[in-house]
Amino acid sequence: MPDWIEVALRTLLAVVVLFIVTKVLGKRQVSQMSLFEYITGITLGSIVAYISLDLNTNLHLGIVAVGVWALFSLGIEFLQLKSKKMRDFFESKGTVLIKDGKVLEDNLKKERLTTDELMEQLRKKMAFKVADVEFAIIEPSGDINVLLTRENQPLTPKHLGIKVGPEQEPQAVIMDGKIMDEPLATIGLSRQWLNTELEKLGVTAENVYLGQVDTYGEFYVDLYDDQLKVAKPQEKEKLFATLKKCEADLMLFGLTTRNEKAKKMYEQCAIEMQTIIKEVTPILHR
Repeated sequence: MPDWIEVALRTLLAVVVLFIVTKVLGKRQVSQMSLFEYITGITLGSIVAYISLDLNTNLHLGIVAVGVWALFSLGIEFLQLKSKKMRDFFESKGTVLIKDGKVLEDNLKKERLTTDELMEQLRKKMAFKVADVEFAIIEPSGDINVLLTRENQPLTPKHLGIKVGPEQEPQAVIMDGKIMDEPLATIGLSRQWLNTELEKLGVTAENVYLGQVDTYGEFYVDLYDDQLKVAKPQEKEKLFATLKKCEADLMLFGLTTRNEKAKKMYEQCAIEMQTIIKEVTPILHR
C-alpha cells in the first residue's frame, strides 16, 4: 500500500477515535477546560498526530494509548464528582480579588495578574471604578465574576415592585420566506391567523426573513429589506391603557354621582378593575 494512502487511512481512523473520545469526555473538554482537561486535550492531540504520520508505529498501540488517557480522564472526573478535595486539587479554588471596593494585592500577585489586566476584566463587566465593585472573584476557569454594589446595580422590575410574566421560547413561524406549519401548530395557531397578521403589517411571507410568535401571541418580523422598518406590536400596551382608563372612569363616576347606590356600585367596580389590572400586569409588562 502506498505511504500516502496509509497515512490518509490512519489519519481518518485517528480522527474518528478522537471524536468518539471527545464525545465520551463531554463538552467541557471543548470549553471551560480545567488544568487537567487542558493537559489531556494536548496529550490526546499529540498522540493522534503521532500515530497518523509515523508509519513505523503500530496503529493499535496508538489507539490503546488514546483509550488509556480517556479512561484515566474519566476516572479523574468521577473522583471530582465524588470528592470536594479532589475538585479543589485538580481545579483549584476561586480567589477573591476585590472585596468591599478594595483590591486584595496579595491575591492579585498569587494569580499573577497585573493591575491593567484586572481593570480590563472589570471593564468587560461594565465596572469602570473599583469603588463600585462589592466583590470580584477569579474562578478556576480564569473568568473574573463581578458583583457591583447595590446602588450601582441596574434596575430591574423587582426593584420597582413590578411583577412580570415568565418569558418562554418564541416559535419561528416564518423562516427564509417560508411558513413553518409545525411551530404554528405547537402554539395552536393557523395559517389563516398568520396571514391576517401579515396583512396588518402590510407584508407578505415571501418578504419575511424571520417571523416569530411569542407565548402571548404577539407577532414579530424581520424583513429581507433592512431599510424597511415594521412597527412593533402595541396590542398589550393599548389593552393596559384601556384598562387604566376604565379604572379612572369608574372612580370619576363614583366621585361625581350623588346617588349613593350608584356611588357604591362604581366604587366596587373600580376595586374589581384594580384587581384585574394587578393580575394581568405581569403579562402586559413582561
